[in-house]
Amino acid sequence: MKETREWLEKDRRYVWHPMSGHDPEASKMLMAEADGAWISDADGNRYLDGMAGQWSVNVGYGREELARAAYEQLKIMPFYPLVQSHQPAIELAEKLNEWLDGEYVIFYSNSGSEANDTAFKIARQYHQQNGEPGRWKFIARYRGYHGNTLGSLAATGHAQRKYRYEPLAPGFLHVQPPDPYRCVYCNDRDECGPECGLRYAQEIERVINWELPDTVAGVIMEPIITGGGIVVPPDGYVEEVARICERTGVLLILDEVICGFGRTGKRFGFQHYGIKPDIVTMAKGLTSSYMPLSATAVRRELFEKFNGTEEYGRFRHINTFGGHPAACAVAIRNMEIMEEEGLPERSAEMGEKLRKQISGLENHPNVGQVRNKGLLFGIELVEDKESKQPADADMMNRVIAACKSKGLIVGKNGDTVPGFNNVLTLCPPLNITEEDLKFVAETLKESFEQPAKDGRSAKVEQPVRPPIA
Repeated sequence: MKETREWLEKDRRYVWHPMSGHDPEASKMLMAEADGAWISDADGNRYLDGMAGQWSVNVGYGREELARAAYEQLKIMPFYPLVQSHQPAIELAEKLNEWLDGEYVIFYSNSGSEANDTAFKIARQYHQQNGEPGRWKFIARYRGYHGNTLGSLAATGHAQRKYRYEPLAPGFLHVQPPDPYRCVYCNDRDECGPECGLRYAQEIERVINWELPDTVAGVIMEPIITGGGIVVPPDGYVEEVARICERTGVLLILDEVICGFGRTGKRFGFQHYGIKPDIVTMAKGLTSSYMPLSATAVRRELFEKFNGTEEYGRFRHINTFGGHPAACAVAIRNMEIMEEEGLPERSAEMGEKLRKQISGLENHPNVGQVRNKGLLFGIELVEDKESKQPADADMMNRVIAACKSKGLIVGKNGDTVPGFNNVLTLCPPLNITEEDLKFVAETLKESFEQPAKDGRSAKVEQPVRPPIA
């Protein structure tokens, strides 16, 4: 423990962590090992990682075959930029087309933010070269998250993430999210269905018309809003947005950074809705975070407009590490593992099991709603069910701390929209075992035993440390 304290002191001195600032008293876990769905700190405490790292370790920790894929590629050719080509990039692009079930051309980057920025540049230039130079605006949703660069943050609908960084990239407009729990149309989850989905989608069409269709380049959205609170849209919403984009000539950009690679029970989230996006962005689960890699998949018809027959007709965008050979090799093997083990289908199956196992939480006075798609879960906390007043940070933190004390890491939608940072999030590795799933369910229920609104801490016990399955 003395050695751990020494490392953490160096951490406080030299490392600036995400979502944080100067705090001499900051307490961090020093993570040391990981296997399956479990992580261990330097003092030997073990936790089930209910967030799969950062929504991303989809095939689980400790996959030696992924480390081997990187090692073997690094031995052969450690790096060459994609100003030329190499076999892993080609193989991965072919594999992604199989998963996308379409004909797409792949541009590689390093992160989801970069993948989305790339999509915005492609969309604007495409319209220029397609004879519609006035199309430059993008429509996104409040509560949606698309990244931290000046462009992707402009698309993000989180006011608290943007504050003190504005002005950001111009041309990004926002509409209200399709939130069935707080539906502005029916105000009742039991009635929120296709009619409400249609009306939410029509808000996008209304903005396109107000702005003039020939000024709008694209709509960007996640199939399910993730970091903003796991907002699952009403039936018919996604399909209608796709139809609106087709009618108005606006490109549909689907952000699959979190929803992709089996997380929602399909290979990609948009495949629940039978649509064909113009552009698909992806990262995280692409390599299960074993290596940094992202991709922007562009329909071939769009790509063919970048033929270079006019001045500036090429896509003048370059990324040194995008499509790194070792990262591509890891991604290929990662996707093969998902196929061999049926992890997208397993996500759907285990998601339903977990939903049943924690169904009693919906009777808790401070749980407004539990929602999921596959192994992507949101538990919305409220002051009381009747008012749906969002729970305060203290209530959220008590539940999170109770889970951690029992050996379970869960997340929350922090620093998003003022007053609506009240959703606990859960997205464990897709290969989570039945035993581990039961541990997650029991720990969650135990952590809610003490009513959070009474001002006392939830029941706290020593961490439970089952053996690695």
